[in-house]
Amino acid sequence: MEKISIRFFDDKEVRAIWDEEKYKWWFSVLDIVAVLIGQDDYAKTRNYWKYLKAKLKKENGQLGSGTTQLKFLAPDWKKRLADVLDHNGIIALWKQFPGKKANRFMEWFTFSDEMIDGKSKQKAYALFESSFIDHLEVGTTKGLQQIHAYLFWGLYDFSGQIRQKNISKNGFQFAMAQYLGGTLKKIDQMPENAFDEIVDKYIDMNIAHPFVDGNGRSTRIWLDLMFRKRLKKCVDWSKIRKYEYLNAMIGSAQDSNAIRHLLKNALTDEIASREMFMKGVDYSYYYEEN
Repeated sequence: MEKISIRFFDDKEVRAIWDEEKYKWWFSVLDIVAVLIGQDDYAKTRNYWKYLKAKLKKENGQLGSGTTQLKFLAPDWKKRLADVLDHNGIIALWKQFPGKKANRFMEWFTFSDEMIDGKSKQKAYALFESSFIDHLEVGTTKGLQQIHAYLFWGLYDFSGQIRQKNISKNGFQFAMAQYLGGTLKKIDQMPENAFDEIVDKYIDMNIAHPFVDGNGRSTRIWLDLMFRKRLKKCVDWSKIRKYEYLNAMIGSAQDSNAIRHLLKNALTDEIASREMFMKGVDYSYYYEEN
């Protein structure tokens, strides 16, 4: 099965498919053209690319005749062949769109997978196919530490370790470090047999925020593993918009209705789907982007 990655620029999807044989990513041309011309209409984007491709081919441009076709999910929910370009092809395409937005896109596109987020994301992808995922403790602090250590081992010297200092974000103070041990023991004892119980546990763990960094990325996997084991469900994170999720989580300490609504409407029984897991990783890391 192919590995599909979804990246985001200005809240728009840029999809890619991994080529195991050539060991590289192929990127959806239509997604990138839509970003560069600021177009949400699929038909107009397709027509624009059709015109540009013909123009480049006529001018003997290598880009116009150098595209490959791979299958992506179309707006009608059917997989159809679509033009793709590799990393060098996208750089050549970018040169056809001078301007500040195109330059900002290229800065985003050339973000290195060798940075911490890039490396831990690759580890998150690998988790699905590793035997390690079958041996993780589900719904416990130890299990969450195992996930965090897997994602950030070799990247942070505190991977898998409970923080010893106080942290806050956007004015919100997470659980005080001196009481964190007791807080985590109480969370471990919380039931997780029904949807509401699982969400309660997830919210409390988010308020605890047991690590110096990497809490959201680790805890969303932790949540999904509880849903998988207890309810035979998982979250289709692509159904939850970034700012809806962030706002719901910010307000969850006082009112959990918003996050419950988002999660319940995004549940799916596709727990064995590799693509669903990979897509979940993409969205989870996107939520953490500034």
